[in-house]
Amino acid sequence: MAYVVTQDCIKCKYTDCVEVCPVDCFYEGEDFLVINPDECIDCGVCEPECPADAIIADNNPLFTKRLLDINDKMSQIWPVIVEQIDPLPDADAWNPQKGYKEDKTHLLDKFDKE
Repeated sequence: MAYVVTQDCIKCKYTDCVEVCPVDCFYEGEDFLVINPDECIDCGVCEPECPADAIIADNNPLFTKRLLDINDKMSQIWPVIVEQIDPLPDADAWNPQKGYKEDKTHLLDKFDKE
């Protein structure tokens, strides 16, 4: 099983997940985190920690190959993050769990091109 970070992390970038990860498999972009699927040990401790509910397993109906590919590709480019940092300033306003209603899937488009 693999875990991935979904588009719901974009413009939030909470790092509660990073703090609990035993293998340091999270990587940090400007407004988004990803998981390196080859480094993830599939323990699942990160999933319930995300305030945006933006981490899913590959058996989740929302899982897509696109998400897996983006997580894999960006984890090869971005630096590893091993300590919790403050979320982005407008994180709560962009958080679907706190009322943000729009689908953020289109925000993944720029990662397809990088």
